[in-house]
Order: sequence, then C-alpha cells, then structure tokens
Amino acid sequence: MFKMEKALTREEMRELDRKAIEEYKIPGIILMENAGRNVAEEVLHMIDNPQKVKVAILCGKGNNGGDGFVVARHLHNHSIHEDVFLVAKISDILKDGDAGTNLQILLNMKIPVKEILDISGVNSILNELNGYNILADALFGTGLSGDVREPFKTLINSVNNLNKPIISVDIPSGLDCNTGKILGAAIKATKTVTFAIAKKGFYLNDGPSYTGKVIVSDISIPRELIP
Repeated sequence: MFKMEKALTREEMRELDRKAIEEYKIPGIILMENAGRNVAEEVLHMIDNPQKVKVAILCGKGNNGGDGFVVARHLHNHSIHEDVFLVAKISDILKDGDAGTNLQILLNMKIPVKEILDISGVNSILNELNGYNILADALFGTGLSGDVREPFKTLINSVNNLNKPIISVDIPSGLDCNTGKILGAAIKATKTVTFAIAKKGFYLNDGPSYTGKVIVSDISIPRELIP
C-alpha cells in the first residue's frame, strides 16, 4: 500500500506526463503502449483457462480509451477472446491522435469494436456483457472532474450490478482523482492498474472502496520525475 505522500493529484499527474513527453521526448504513444500492455498482463494474471475466458473492454474517448485499445490488442495476441465496446463514434476517435492510431490498428486486425451511443445502446448489450468473465474499464481517466453523464452513468451502474471481476485502467471510471468522491457514478473495481504513481483519491472518501487492489505500473516515465 502506498502512503498518502506517494500519491498525486490530476494536475500533478498531468504535469508529470507533460514533462515526460515534452522535456524527455518520450512519445505519448509509447506511454500508451506501455500502459495498455501492463494492464493486459494483469488481466492475464486473472485468467486460469485462456481457452474458456471472455474479456470485454469498455472504452471511452481520449487516452484512457486508447489504453483500452492497446489492452485489447495484447489480449488478442495472447489468443484471449476479447471484444471492445466503445462509448463513442469510431469515426470521431479515429481523428484523436494516439487513441485514434491504436483504434485503427484494432480495425486493421479485424478486432470487433461495437459502438454504444445512447442508453438504449447500453441496455441492448447488458445481457451480452453478462456472458463475459472479466470486464476492463477504460471509460474515463484521471482528468474527469465533472459528474458522469449518460449513457456512461447507466453503463457504469449496470456493469457494477453484474458482479463480475473488473480491472480499471489507471483509475476507476467516475472516481475523482483528487478527492476520492464518486462523480455521479463510479466503477467498483476488483483491481486498479494505475500508472507511474498512485493517485490521491485512492485513499480519500469513497476511493478505498472503489479501487480494489491497487497495482502501480511502470510505463517508462523517468524515475527522476516521480516524487
């Protein structure tokens, strides 16, 4: 367990990322690749029988969703049955830098990506999601500060009600990185793979009840930058 002084706010984490990319010249897509690969490895640790397991990766916009695309690719390469559920339009994400690049790779590999655009779309996949053994949460990252909106709110609450093992990418979606408060709805993770250093919200308010087991993952940010 990391002590409170070994945890960062969203603003501190954003600055750490900026320095890694701008000052150390580490391309963001390398950080994304390392993040997604590390999460995929943690998913593999949760699997006893690869031939019988199904993993659903829930992706949103931005870099957190991009991490999820990398998770899907690595699970696919390990012969795991995986499906990606994207709460956005594919055409919009393809315009979005590193996340768009990783989504295009999935499409090139013929990995299914299913769009969810509204509450009816969420409701239409709930029975399907119940058939998966593990869910990966890549909906929102540490930058979220306002209340979760629809259809994300319905999706998050419905996923929690499935009582499946959930692994969150960097932070449980809907948990405030700074305060640990629930922003309208939050994923209740079994395991959270967070990057570079723990986040302050993990240890405050609702944080401890929602993060599950926290694993701090090295994504190649220079150690000189990490407090």
